[in-house]
Order: sequence, then C-alpha cells, then structure tokens
Amino acid sequence: MENLVIVESPAKAKTIERFLGKDYIVKSSFGHIRDLAKKGLGIDIENGFAPCYEISEEKKKVVDELSKLSKKVSTVWLASDEDREGEAIAWHLTEVLGLPVDRTKRIVFHEITKNAILNAIENPRTVDLNLVHAQQARRVLDRIVGFELSPILWKKVKPALSAGRVQSVAVRLIVERERDIIAHNATSYYRVVGQFFSVGDEQKIIFKAEYSQRFATKEEAQAMLERCKRATFTVVSSEVKPMKRYPAAPFTTSTLQQEAARKFGMSVSQTMSVAQRLYEQGLITYMRTDSVNLSKVAIAACKDEVTNLFGAKYSNPRNYTTHSKGAQEAHEAIRPSYIDRREIDGTAVEKRLYELIWKRTIASQMVPADIDRTTITIAVSGDTEHFVASGESVSFDGFMRLYSESVEDEGQDGEQTALLPHVNNGETLQVQSIVATERFTQPPLRYNEASLVKRLEELGIGRPSTYAPTISTIMTRGYVEKSTRPSQKRNFTALTLRGNTITEKVGTESYGAEKHRLSPTDIGMVVNDYLEAQFAMIMDYNFTANVEKEFDRIADGDIEWGEMIRTFYDPFHKMVDQAIGIQASTHQQVRVLGVDPQSGHTVKARIGRYGPMVEIEAVEGDKPQYASLKKGQLIESITLEEALELFALPRIVGVLDGEELVVGIGKFGGYVRHGKMFTSLAKSDDPYTVSYERAVELIKEQKQQNLAASIPLKSFAEDKTLVIKNGRYGAYIAYKGKNYRLPKNSKPETLSYEDCLKIVNSSKK
Repeated sequence: MENLVIVESPAKAKTIERFLGKDYIVKSSFGHIRDLAKKGLGIDIENGFAPCYEISEEKKKVVDELSKLSKKVSTVWLASDEDREGEAIAWHLTEVLGLPVDRTKRIVFHEITKNAILNAIENPRTVDLNLVHAQQARRVLDRIVGFELSPILWKKVKPALSAGRVQSVAVRLIVERERDIIAHNATSYYRVVGQFFSVGDEQKIIFKAEYSQRFATKEEAQAMLERCKRATFTVVSSEVKPMKRYPAAPFTTSTLQQEAARKFGMSVSQTMSVAQRLYEQGLITYMRTDSVNLSKVAIAACKDEVTNLFGAKYSNPRNYTTHSKGAQEAHEAIRPSYIDRREIDGTAVEKRLYELIWKRTIASQMVPADIDRTTITIAVSGDTEHFVASGESVSFDGFMRLYSESVEDEGQDGEQTALLPHVNNGETLQVQSIVATERFTQPPLRYNEASLVKRLEELGIGRPSTYAPTISTIMTRGYVEKSTRPSQKRNFTALTLRGNTITEKVGTESYGAEKHRLSPTDIGMVVNDYLEAQFAMIMDYNFTANVEKEFDRIADGDIEWGEMIRTFYDPFHKMVDQAIGIQASTHQQVRVLGVDPQSGHTVKARIGRYGPMVEIEAVEGDKPQYASLKKGQLIESITLEEALELFALPRIVGVLDGEELVVGIGKFGGYVRHGKMFTSLAKSDDPYTVSYERAVELIKEQKQQNLAASIPLKSFAEDKTLVIKNGRYGAYIAYKGKNYRLPKNSKPETLSYEDCLKIVNSSKK
C-alpha cells in the first residue's frame, strides 16, 4: 500500500474506504491512543506543567498495528476530527508512531462525502500545534482541579467524592434552581376571562378576552363580577398588525440537543450518539459545532430543493451569523451532507433525527411566514381597566409549511392565541359569561438536560464537545439525578357570572408533574456548598467562562499554554492549602426538623455513612433511631411529618409458616426477611407499601433459587467433594469449602474432573 489513512472510529474508516482507491488503506485509532498517566498527578508542575502521557493497555495492540503499517507506506494521512480533540489525536499519533514530517499529512473535512475527502487530500496541512496546546491546556487544567480538590472533599465532606471544573459549576446551577423551588411559596390569585360576541356577527363567533388586572382575593374578584352585572362592554380598538416570523438558524450542537429533547424526549448523550452515527455514515456534517454558517454549495442546494418542493416564492437563500459566547469552531452548522436526500435507511431514531436536521436546514432557507396579529381592547363602563383579546392568523405560511421550532413548556398561565372575529371601534359587545378562576404562582422549572445545556452556553461555559460528558459525569458521580415526579391534586375556586347570576364552584386540578428533570442529591448540595465556601473562584460563572476564552486564545496562538496554566494554578493552589487548614463546618450538613411527639427527642436530617438519613436522637442510654431518605427527598426540604413516616420501617406485613415477614431497608436497599432468610425487593417495590402477597411471592422465589443453587450441575465419581454448582453470577466449582470461577466461555457440562482440577490449581488465591 502507498497510503495509510488513520481516522478515529471504525465506522468512519468503512465510509472513507468506499471513496478512496486501492492505493489507500484506512485504519482506526479508536479515539485517543494515549492520555495523562493514571498514577499520580500525571503532570510535571515544576517543569512548565509538562504532561506525562502513557499508552493504556487496551490501546497497545492498536498502536503496534498502526506502527507496523506506517513503516510500510510512503505517506500517512491523519484524518481525525477537525476540532481540538481531533487535532490532539493527530499529534499523539505523530509522537507515538514517530511519523516523519515529510511523510505525514494532516487532512480535515466536516462531512464524509467523496468530494470532501478528495478535496481534503488535495489540500493537506501539518498538525496545528495551537489547537493541540488548547486541548492540552484543558486536559491539564481539569486534571489539576480534580486531583487537588477531590482529596479535600474526602477529608472535609465524605470519602470517595470528586470535583471537576465545569461539572461543579453545572451542579451549582442545578442546586441554585432547587433552592429557588424550595423557597417558592405558592400564592393564589384570580384571573378573569370573559367570553364575548358581536351582536352583528351572523356566525356568532365567541372569543375570549382577559381582564388586565388580577385579584389577590376571592372577595375582590367577586366585587369585580358584581360591577360587570351593570356594565356595558365597548370596543375601544381593534388593531391588525402584520408581522413576519423568521425561521430558526440551522442546528448547532446545543440547539440540536434542545430540539431533539423537546420533540422526541432524547437525552443529550443519546442525541450525540445518534448524530455521531449519522456523521460516520456520511449522512450529516460534523456534529460538534457552534457555527450556524452554511457553505455556498449547501445554500445553493437548499435553494434548488425549496424551489422543487414548494416553488420559487418559498425560497429565500440566506446565511446566519453565530452569536454564541466564545464560538470556536470554523466549520458549518449541522446539516445533511446531501441536501436532496430527504430520507435515509437506518434505525427509527436515526431516521427521526436525520429528518429533523433536514427540515431545519431547508426551513432556514425559506421565506418568513406572514402573520396577522389582532388585538381587541374592550372598555368596561365605569372601570379604568380593560379586557384584552389577542389572536393570530397566518396569511402566508412560508417556512412554517415545512417546520416549526418547539418551545420549552414553561407552564405559564395563558390562553392559546385564537382567530378573532372582525369588530368595529365603538361597537358594544354581548357577554356570554365572565369567569374568575383561582390560579397559583408557579415555582421555576427544574432544568432538563437540554435547558441546562442552553444555560451553560448562555454563560459561555463549556464547548460543543463538553456538554454531553459534563451532564453524564455529574449524574455518574451521584451529585445530580434525573427524576420524574407524579402530579399532585389541589382545589381551586371558580366564580362564573352568567346573565345576572354569580355561581361558585370548587374544582380539582393536577399540578407539579415533571418528566426527566434534573435534581441535586443531598451530597450534591453539600459538595456545592463546601466548594462555594472554600473555592469561590472555581465556582464563579464568569471565571469559568473566562477560562474557556483563554483556551480560545491559546488555539488562536495569542498566548502560551503553560503561562495560562501558571496564572490559574498559583492562586488556586494557595486556596487548596488554606482549605486543608480550615476545619470543615458540619452544621450545614445537619438540619433539625423538630421533636418526635412519641419520645420527645430531637429529629434531625443529615448525611450518614450510607447517604442521606433522618435520626431520632438518643437520650439517657436509649439507642438512636435511623432511617434512610426516600428517592426524591432532600435534607433541605424534608418536613418533620415526612421524616417520622420513614421510621415506619422495619414493618411486619404478616406471618408465613409461623415466621414473621418483615420489610425493611438495609445497606443494599429494600428487603423482605423471613426468619433468617433475606431477599431483595425489586426497584418497582416500595418498602413502605409492599403487600403481604408480594412479600410471600418474593420469599418463595428466593427459596426456589436457593434450592436450584444447592443441586449440583455436575458431580464426579473421582471425588464427591468437587462439584459444579449454579450460583447467582453463573456456574462455579465448589471444592473443599472454597469456590472457583469458571473461565470465560467454558460450558459446565463439557468439563471433566481433570479440567476442574486444572481450574482449581491455576486460580489466583
């Protein structure tokens, strides 16, 4: 072979191999081939923060293969992704494989199409060390923060915790939102909506208008309805304003994540995983970008597509400008590689995401929609306030014929805009009814993954490549969890004026339902509070955003990366030294809830050895009582009543074969105990409500499993003490009181006595 092309992923290699001739062999590096050493800091601070890199065990085979191949070819083409991470991968390959400059070429492309690949090969360059240094600076800085902060958290808060630069700030956002929700006190108010119609309207179109004032009490709302009994309602103004609604820009990484979440309920990591597959198959352009730019070729192709589909009057070629804070990537927005390809083969989720990207791209090149917005203002005789009705009608659909962007449901109180009838200024309207409905103020919504990404982007924190890993990291570390909350019920009052009669009715409404929203855990809140108290610099939003700008400056070649790290490290390390010497305050980790009415002892909530818990304190030789918090409960918001309910465990649910059936919560979760036998509850079982019948079912299942485990799968005449048994984690050898794991892929029925002895003798102690 004359040429070796090295890409990041095997899927990408297969796609590129189709476009290149027989003179090219395409191989994958499977991502990074080396990283900072795992043992110790992995950075030589004294020598300009020089990184200590090592090749991981699982990558040695890949490196050996690439090394052999690179020596046999005349040219090595480094075709990793065109962002900083990809540039760093290319640099590591040159270093590890010892690639000579004259035989090594760096190529980049933002779509895997034949034209893009051949164009890249015609225009090679060398590895851009500025981009490499920017990636290296991020990696080194994040390692320093994690390495120096984590041990402090172990000593001052709880063992096995960890901290990260961007992740800790993301947790702070979620904690602050949770505290806003806890602090929110729902207050009621009355909203008045009238239903009106025009006397001269033959169709008698009834439309709604809202009174411009809201009332704090039922009495005030009732007094207003009383005034309306005698009032006349006159049209003060009826205005129709033409408006234009413009299409959204093509997708960036964050807007794709947000729209896929709103339209399909996809998580950020799921969206990126599907987009990666589409990119590697050559179906879309590179999926990590904060650019809304489209190439001239793409704009021209969109124009043809719009004209073919809807006619020339729907076409409006345009390019968009990137406004996001610190936009770094030079390539295009996310768009289909082939604009005229409306459908693809693939999984259902791949098809859905591709169609979304295709529609968004095409719509961005279509004319705006023409909207007529009508506002009718209705005067109430003897009153300074008005009723106001708003409505919209589409006079020309424009881009909306193909696609409309979803919006975040903020749960705000309001009527859908409706089509309004034509009324004349000065006209007196008839009233069908006026209703004053009790409503309640709403707490802010918890973030979902997409809205958190949007907020991080607004603050200039993180970059397209970091959003998904940041969210998965804070969830893996147990600082944040994704929760779904069922709706709750509450009563509301509605006063209705019809004719001259006011009636009162009490209704029931659901509220507070949430799906896949991000909540902090107790440990997440405690860690956040400690870091804010001791490391305000790291937790500051502006500081974190400014660090991102510094990485951008390194990428542009404006500053030297070691110098940037030094500027950060000196004050940071000073803070670390100070924090080590300060005794951690534990009062914030303990919250007194009140007094247990039965014992008269203090009830408090705190972080225990196995997580958040409530405790009834011991007095005069009594033993303290402990109970774990339920999922979704927080130390900061749990009430005394909710805490006392937790002490209902362990509880006796009945008797089976003369032995009590006891349900409780232990170190490993919910369980049922029958005599000396324990069995775990399923995730769907609630220890506080699990029935006697379900407990019996679980115990019987456990007995059957125990019986099955006690019967050997195989025994041997040569030695009755050696048997193969079936255990919880599969088959194993039991011999002379010890257990031995079977080698992978070995089948118990095919093993001889000699085979078993070999396994026993070769097993590690």
